[in-house]
Amino acid sequence: VPTLHKWYLHLFDASQADLNWDNPSVRAELADIVRFWHNKGVDGFRFDVVNLISKPDVFEDDTIGDGRRFYTDGPHVHEYLQELVKHGGIDGLMTVGEMSSTSIENCIRYSNPADHELAMTFSFHHLKVDYLNGDKWALKEPDIGKLRELLKSWQEQITAGGGWNALFWANHDQPRPNSRFGDTEGYWEISSKLLAVTAHLLRGTPYIYQGEELGMTNAGFTDITQYRDVESLNYFKILQERGCSPKEALHIISERSRDNGRTPIQWDASKTAGFTSGTPWIGIPDNHTVINAAAEVDDPDSIFSFYQKLITLRKTHPVISEGDICFIDSAGEKVIAYERTLDDCCVRVFANFSDQKVCCAPKSAIDGSDVLIGNYPDTVTDEGALVLRPFEARAFIWE
Repeated sequence: VPTLHKWYLHLFDASQADLNWDNPSVRAELADIVRFWHNKGVDGFRFDVVNLISKPDVFEDDTIGDGRRFYTDGPHVHEYLQELVKHGGIDGLMTVGEMSSTSIENCIRYSNPADHELAMTFSFHHLKVDYLNGDKWALKEPDIGKLRELLKSWQEQITAGGGWNALFWANHDQPRPNSRFGDTEGYWEISSKLLAVTAHLLRGTPYIYQGEELGMTNAGFTDITQYRDVESLNYFKILQERGCSPKEALHIISERSRDNGRTPIQWDASKTAGFTSGTPWIGIPDNHTVINAAAEVDDPDSIFSFYQKLITLRKTHPVISEGDICFIDSAGEKVIAYERTLDDCCVRVFANFSDQKVCCAPKSAIDGSDVLIGNYPDTVTDEGALVLRPFEARAFIWE
């Protein structure tokens, strides 16, 4: 602060000063804020990067990294969370913590009811499988094998430890998942439904980010002036300083920008997608004339209706909302497969994250089952094997 000749810590934007949670008065004030909103009738709270609230007693230089190892999941983070939940009066409410670079072990503690901290956690490891050498701004095809291993370890270990997962592909900081993991040109509807099935039948609480239920895609902007996100604008310059041409830098921004998830919800096919009668703060994707709520809400075969079916299945089938989970490892290089079980009920899910047809299991793996849900109208078997078409997802149930 130049006028005071003093410094303060901000891990993020300069306008977002890190609070000193070691100060009891600060913690008491934060509990008062939570209690104020709860008394207003708020029954759910999302805590942003909440695992960064406890800082070390001694500040060291980090000669091998970016410093996050010193302030992530800090020495008093669980203590402070328990205190906030207790004094804020929100134990037992719907609470979710966004976690930065955390671990399975910590997320078990954060979300185990016995520890009275959070109901569930957002972790982001599975959304880094298309980072080349861990660099968000270096593109590569998603590593589906790595994605499967991450989902397997987080699902199975969180379950074994008594914790609870938040299930999601998208938020305000992420590109659109169908543009990222699917094919929005040849298989827009199919791959959007694939992602829905894969996430919603896992163990945990699924989240639907605005527009995901419509199959909204990346923005498709063609000029850097269309972007608003400060991170994107900064990296457009940084990428060119690294040697990219303006065209190459713009392509990377188009794939990675947080603005992809921040364009207005596409209500209808009108000029501003039904979002406003004025000028929106950011541009509207051109495909809003096709991808919009008005076109989908009354269509029984739409992506919107497909999400409604998945929500109904979770409400009507305890095996989905409560059952155990075990991953099936032998289904194929780009296939994610898992099994949910509860008492005598079993659900098996097979999801093909590729644009190729694959044989993913012997036909005996689905004998005696009924189709629970799928994104193609029929099931294909060939020479005694279950065949998945491009971006096909299919779930089978034994009751």
